[in-house]
Amino acid sequence: MEQNDALFGQQGALPENNTPAEDNRNINHTNMETLLKEEGLTLDFPEPGDIRRGVIASISPTQVLVSVGAKSEGVISGRELDQIPAEQREAMQVGMPIHVYVLSSEDANGNIVLSYNRAQEQKGWEEVEKILETDGIFESAVEGYNKGGLIVLVHGLRGFVPASQIGMARRMAITGETPEQRWGKMIGEPISVRVIEVDRNRHRLILSERAASTETRQSLKERVIEELKEGEIRTGRVTSLADFGAFININGADGLVHLSEISWERVQHPSEVLEVGQDVTVKIINIDREKKRIGLSLRALVEDPWTKRVENFKVGQLVEGVITRLTKFGAFARLEGDVEGLIHISEISETRIEHPKERLHEGEVVTLRIIRIDPEQRRIGLSLRKVDSGAYKDLDLADFDLGMSVDGAVLDIPMEEAPKKKRAPKKKASEKKTSEDEDHEDEA
Repeated sequence: MEQNDALFGQQGALPENNTPAEDNRNINHTNMETLLKEEGLTLDFPEPGDIRRGVIASISPTQVLVSVGAKSEGVISGRELDQIPAEQREAMQVGMPIHVYVLSSEDANGNIVLSYNRAQEQKGWEEVEKILETDGIFESAVEGYNKGGLIVLVHGLRGFVPASQIGMARRMAITGETPEQRWGKMIGEPISVRVIEVDRNRHRLILSERAASTETRQSLKERVIEELKEGEIRTGRVTSLADFGAFININGADGLVHLSEISWERVQHPSEVLEVGQDVTVKIINIDREKKRIGLSLRALVEDPWTKRVENFKVGQLVEGVITRLTKFGAFARLEGDVEGLIHISEISETRIEHPKERLHEGEVVTLRIIRIDPEQRRIGLSLRKVDSGAYKDLDLADFDLGMSVDGAVLDIPMEEAPKKKRAPKKKASEKKTSEDEDHEDEA
């Protein structure tokens, strides 16, 4: 016993937790590693969480076997196989190299359990982290949207572009109340973004289009103005209303629809026709590139109803009108079809008057003559003093002969302008009266 104790004292005490069997295994493992290193070989067993580059060994409807250089092949099956996008799954071929994520080192069948999608996701996070570090710009397309902004794919990851981080040009084109109305039409559009936040654990990837764009509001407007052409028809959004007109944004540049260009009818304020946020179609009627101004029109896209209402009127025609307003320079009269014309003060009377009220009063119905029609200015000139003018005798006679009535007023030809009847020739004194002639004279 004492000899054994002495022997142990010489050799040193064994560690309390080690047994002779464990020592043998450690020695064997060390010897195996030493032998493999000497032969230039190493054991590289996949561990959960590893991303490995493997080669597809076989493909079946239920699984994909991947050789990852270990003692056995790994398998992609079940839900992991179903989650692979159809187009990527169809592109897989035997012998094709792919990256896989190790879910488990060994399942019940002794296979390594792999995931294709998790590998793509992890590589994606590595790439976006690099973009964040280098402050790079990524070119992509709008994949989708939610109520707060746009969804953009970056290396297979769904990144979020908040509404506040959307570029100015795209933001100016936003219309509607619902997410579908605001963002739906942007799906598929190209977009350049910067990565501004990455949180792999929370699966959070925040992107910014604004940060990727160096275009200012002024430079954007200058670019849009250069692209626009007079006569073009564009769609824009009402951004603000003023007493003198409405501002419409077209691709990031504001243009003005003057009050007079909103409607053919009389409009007191743009709010009678338009509201902020409304989508409208406008015609570009003027571009001032020096002053950076764009003139727009709504009414230019609609046929002028005035032209339709006056198509049956002609210069020289007699019409019936109702006096609607009296001013120092003349009187306004409403004709058939709610067409209004002006009787200049010089056309009211043959003699000089100081004010139309000397001869006319509001509500009075008078017969007038059309002396001018100006389609461009949408004006009709009327005359009261030329109703009986001999200058229009031929026109009046032609209308009279056709039995025409103008605007419900039968033409009244002045006596001095009426055609004179031919008198019967006087009988010569030598001609004798017949008894019949004498009888007529007696009756007279």
